Amino acid sequence: MSNGKGKSRIVDVGAGIGGLHAGALLANKGYEVLILDQALVPGGCASTFKRKGFTFDVGATQVAGLEPGGIHHRIFSELEIELPEATPCDPACAVYLPGETNPISVWRDPEKWQEERLRQFPGSEPFWNLLSTLFKASWRFQARDPVLPPRNWWDLLQLTTAVRPDTLVTVPYTLSTVGDALRFTGQGKNQRLRTFLDLQLKLYSQVNAEETALLYAATALSVSQEPQGLYHLEGSMQVLSDRLVESLERDGGKLLMRHTVEHIKVENNQVDAVVIRNQKTGESWTEPVDHVVANVTVQNLVQLLGEKAPKGYKKRVEKLPPSSGAFVIYLGVDESAIPPECPPHLQFLYDANGPIGENNSLFVSVSRPLDGRAPQGKATIIASSFVDADKWWDIEKYDDLKQQFTQEALTKLSKFFYLKPETIIHVEAATPRTFYTFTGRDKGIVGGIGQRVPTFGPFGFANRTPINNLWLVGDSTHPGEGTAGVSYSALTVVRQIAVNS
Repeated sequence: MSNGKGKSRIVDVGAGIGGLHAGALLANKGYEVLILDQALVPGGCASTFKRKGFTFDVGATQVAGLEPGGIHHRIFSELEIELPEATPCDPACAVYLPGETNPISVWRDPEKWQEERLRQFPGSEPFWNLLSTLFKASWRFQARDPVLPPRNWWDLLQLTTAVRPDTLVTVPYTLSTVGDALRFTGQGKNQRLRTFLDLQLKLYSQVNAEETALLYAATALSVSQEPQGLYHLEGSMQVLSDRLVESLERDGGKLLMRHTVEHIKVENNQVDAVVIRNQKTGESWTEPVDHVVANVTVQNLVQLLGEKAPKGYKKRVEKLPPSSGAFVIYLGVDESAIPPECPPHLQFLYDANGPIGENNSLFVSVSRPLDGRAPQGKATIIASSFVDADKWWDIEKYDDLKQQFTQEALTKLSKFFYLKPETIIHVEAATPRTFYTFTGRDKGIVGGIGQRVPTFGPFGFANRTPINNLWLVGDSTHPGEGTAGVSYSALTVVRQIAVNS
């Protein structure tokens, strides 16, 4: 079923960054695009909210892929829209290990970062050199737009075209973890290095060094350095979404917020329509489609299909290890609460014997003066900790647990920041229940599927689902979480639809 111009009708479920990129690109190519999202504002986990003059980034606080040749730069150039203003994060992160007052600074300058590593982890260069070799090869491979995992002959052609002699060095390490690489390079017993890697990888892969796929980690741990890098957006993370919405609407696409897709209808193993409910009026209707782009978790996708979910696909989803939830505290403060020369991103581990997450570790983002997130003389502090999402649903005294986590986070943050009644202007917290309410993600999980060997890249969930013309985009697919990762995912889906149409 196509519109009068002969172009396919596409419904995009979810206005997260992946969905917005896919929708804007498809509208730019002339498709009839409708994006639907249950939230108040677009952006999903990369959106914002406002309180007392402060603008808080909901989840994502930094962006990769803005440099020339980077994924955001590529897509924004194709859409002929301006990239958001941004400043490089340097260091990308300052990591404080238990009992240490001097951080491990992840510098943007490769030489400076090497000097830091030599000082912090003597004897570990063989490990980092291996990582660098694999990253360079993986980056060249990804730049050729492979389709992973392939599901038909066209997908396979894109994959084989991307594999060239300069990328074959990665092949022997396809089934390796970071833990394996530490042992290969004589660093298996280097506990301090392992702790640092566990902390960083938890942010990017959801799992620790022992479990994270090495080829995924090579990119995640290297992308902070030039010529790549991580960036702090001016204004807020919302700017990224707003630019994409402008592009979408300029090219004739539509975005409806506060609209929930309740069901994806399938006939003869092909998407047929979606059932939509207007949250304000309660009105429901069925929208016929040619393609559905689902910017949702793979768990949500199975739920949307109901009895039409392929049995094998559903079984695989059910067997996935639990994904992480997050507890996040949002603080609006007087700028006097911020230490001088404070980096924009910090990571703290408090008890060496405790878990990474559950408030024993905190990833902290701090606004910069005049970056649009706080009034003059004020600042925002956002701190997050991984938690077991199920725990927040199975508990009777939810408010008590939320208050307990909030107080623990404030106590720990007060060891670094000057947090007193006179400096704290606003305090708010979010839990997996909060993320579920505002994003619709299953159980309020964040960050997609853990990047273990059985679930990353060639072994992960494909953009092309077992149901014809139903596409999965976002952090459940290759190459994983983050605004850059889901943008690659969106680009892959757009290319596949263009070939299919």
